[in-house]
Amino acid sequence: MIQFVKVLSALALALIVGGSALAQEYVKGEVLKVDTKQKKLTIKHEALTNLDMPAMTMVFVVAEDGMLKKVKSGQAIEFTADRVNGRITVTGIK
Repeated sequence: MIQFVKVLSALALALIVGGSALAQEYVKGEVLKVDTKQKKLTIKHEALTNLDMPAMTMVFVVAEDGMLKKVKSGQAIEFTADRVNGRITVTGIK
């Protein structure tokens, strides 16, 4: 029973932390700049409906440092973004 509660607690935490990214649709964009020092990406993107934001070019922070290694300037990507600690953040890239 204790093991079941631990697994259930871990699942609940995973949904709280990452659940919003799972429910979001990926949006097409183009990486214009990768700033590894500031841990930011400049992306020209389609409308982000979950953030009620029209298509534009803007700078995002990334949820995980490893995301910066996945992309390069000029690369077409699909990504998700959300507000994390008050900052608009890239939460997933494929």
